[in-house]
Amino acid sequence: MVCSTHCSGKMRNPLTSTRQVIQRFLRLLCWQLLLTLACALPHAAHASDETVEITRAYIEAAEEGYRLSSAYSFELSHGMEETVQSGVPLHFTTEISFTRPRWYWFDEKAVTAKRTHKLWYDVLIRQYYVKIVGSVAQPFQTLDEALFFIRRPTRWVVAPRGALKVGETYNVTLRMGMDKDYLPKPIQVNAFNNSEWRLSSSKKTFQYRAE
Repeated sequence: MVCSTHCSGKMRNPLTSTRQVIQRFLRLLCWQLLLTLACALPHAAHASDETVEITRAYIEAAEEGYRLSSAYSFELSHGMEETVQSGVPLHFTTEISFTRPRWYWFDEKAVTAKRTHKLWYDVLIRQYYVKIVGSVAQPFQTLDEALFFIRRPTRWVVAPRGALKVGETYNVTLRMGMDKDYLPKPIQVNAFNNSEWRLSSSKKTFQYRAE
């Protein structure tokens, strides 16, 4: 009886040792995977910032107010093109803000403005359309022509006369990208978790001295 107990104890030891080795190996493997993912995340975030490039941005004073002249460079992913051609519209929103530095307090936020372009395809008549939300739509024969209108938008009055103090210098922050909030819910859920649907610029900041 004593021999039986002693022998069975000896047989269990190699099994226990093997389990411990396997557990250590799995833990090491998990740590290696986590480190690999952690190193990859910053690169992915940086790549997403480059999906829209702001190639031109400046402010000009006019009788009706202060106008933004801008241009953008971007391409739609294959999934976005298929979505448009199936009749689902895409929206592209541009946001701009003017802030004035103050040494004694927080920066003064003088102006904030937002404008959205809507792009869609009429499947029945095979026609593309683009319109600034709240205005009249313009027809286009091809997707490239429609996108050109969004990439090279008309000058936009971002602030009326009197909104800025003449002679003061303002920091202007501009950002543009596809607005996922306008997508239908089923597509929206997929878009927020799919890198193919990341289409936005990083913030571009420049200075403007009000005239």
